[in-house]
Amino acid sequence: MPVKIRLQRHGKKGKPFYWIVAADVRSKRDGKYLEKLGIYNPNTNPATIDLNVDGAVKWLQNGAQPTDTAKAILSYKGALLKNHLAGGVRKGALTEEQAEAKFTAWLEEKAGKVGAKTDGLAKAQAEAKAKALEAEKAANEARIAAAAPVVEEEVAEEAPAAEVEASNEEE
Repeated sequence: MPVKIRLQRHGKKGKPFYWIVAADVRSKRDGKYLEKLGIYNPNTNPATIDLNVDGAVKWLQNGAQPTDTAKAILSYKGALLKNHLAGGVRKGALTEEQAEAKFTAWLEEKAGKVGAKTDGLAKAQAEAKAKALEAEKAANEARIAAAAPVVEEEVAEEAPAAEVEASNEEE
């Protein structure tokens, strides 16, 4: 039975949410699956991916073929690297401890990159918010400045009328 690691679509219209599953090739896209390996939510920035790396490696070692998108996700989370390192351990090229050390170092580097992207997005969002606040302040000041001359003109027009009334009362 040929097995594929692929995405199974969930969520509502316009807001996709995917399960990463190991499924028989002949089953429908959203049909029966053998094992759920994780989730993928592209609606967040950066995309949320929760993957059982060990389960994915087990399926890869048993011959499961990932689809293009699933392969990109597995690569992003390090499942393909862990599978590659496990192959090196089986062949005797490196020990289990060396493979685990390489994988851990890769995970730390990847976490640093993702953290940097998250920080950059948060900084950009804060800058955009500050810029919007400045624009709003400028618009309010312009609105107040435009309304101020009108008020002074009304006061100036009312003053002569008051003098005329006062002079009429004296007579």
